[in-house]
Amino acid sequence: QVQLAESGGGLVQAGGSLRLSCAASGRTFSAYDMGWFRQAPGKERESVAVISWSGSSTLYADSVKERFTISRDNAKNTVFLQMNSLKPEDTAVYYCAATVRNKVLALPWSQYTYWGQGTQVAVSS
Repeated sequence: QVQLAESGGGLVQAGGSLRLSCAASGRTFSAYDMGWFRQAPGKERESVAVISWSGSSTLYADSVKERFTISRDNAKNTVFLQMNSLKPEDTAVYYCAATVRNKVLALPWSQYTYWGQGTQVAVSS
């Protein structure tokens, strides 16, 4: 089992940037594919970006392509989400999640087993 803790959320103006971090503890971090997901008030949870256990593969939701970048540092047991050119519609609680690594990297949030508590991101217009 792995425990996850997100940080780095906050309030930012449209066009600004934030970098989210997710620190993992417990089992070997490199045993997991990792992802970032978000949920806005009154909306369903949606996938944002995922990264394979080695970092060699990534997938992004169309809404964040070219603006967000997911990365990981296995030596530090941490996954990051760099968010640039933020828009008000990016406002949500952002969650980090993990799933035991697989041959095929999965984007759907339903494929992820272990979840953090979330960090709030608010983008003002």
